[in-house]
Amino acid sequence: MLRTVLLSSILFASPAFADVPRVVTDIAPVHSLVAQVMGELGEPEVLVTASASPHSFALRPSQAGALEQAQAVFWVGESLTPWLEPTLDRLSADAVQVELLHLPETQTLEFRDADGFEAHDHDDDHGHDAHGDIDPHAWLNPDNAMVWLDAVATELSTLDPENAATYDANAQAAKEALAETVAQIETTLAPAKDTAFIVFHDAYHYFEARFGIEAIAAISLGDAATPGPARVERIQETVRQNGVSCAFSEPQFSDGLLATVLDGTDARVAVLDPLGAALPLGPQHYEATLRAMADAIAGC
Repeated sequence: MLRTVLLSSILFASPAFADVPRVVTDIAPVHSLVAQVMGELGEPEVLVTASASPHSFALRPSQAGALEQAQAVFWVGESLTPWLEPTLDRLSADAVQVELLHLPETQTLEFRDADGFEAHDHDDDHGHDAHGDIDPHAWLNPDNAMVWLDAVATELSTLDPENAATYDANAQAAKEALAETVAQIETTLAPAKDTAFIVFHDAYHYFEARFGIEAIAAISLGDAATPGPARVERIQETVRQNGVSCAFSEPQFSDGLLATVLDGTDARVAVLDPLGAALPLGPQHYEATLRAMADAIAGC
């Protein structure tokens, strides 16, 4: 409770009441980071609701209108939302567009191609390779979030210099709060270092690498692709051979495949959600998403 009060009191202090930039974000975690920097000066729009998949999404008219009026758009990048780039070119050509994945300071990882993650083979039309070899789920490394908070503050300060001090103070307070959350997650995950688990699709490499855990396989061939019988059989064998104790589904996708893969095994099923679908939007969303993921892995 004290930490929440402290974040609220520091994060949104002393704004100058001027016309602040109209801001649009792509996904809920990015919305949360931008909301922390904007504080009580304003609230960004979010395009992809947390219960939807960002990889394929249809804009509502109101969202198209928000993009037309936007002065700044913060998004992960084309490799996560390939439909968004041409939309921005059409509707937000005059806005500042910040592709967070391609900031020089952003730490990136390539898709895994080890056993259990061979879905991203270049012969596979259903993997990510159409969007490049860089894994776009970079928000799941909180070190990247630290970088992005500063980048958001810098861009908003350029657009709105009257409130530059507020944006900077909010970003610094958000980074301090996030550092506390990272320390808590490291403690939470310490007993889970040797846990054998599989995931629905390979979206968690950044989180795993940052916190020293590792999934041994992904079920799906890609973000929305269905594995064939041969792959299901290989994953089932992986589960048996490695003593997998837990398999993680995602609320954005059907869990029918998971039930098929785990049929006849003792593995437990839990939910691991990279977008925080069950959590309320807002400044607290990003940290809550990371904590929920850590709790799910530790509890399995």
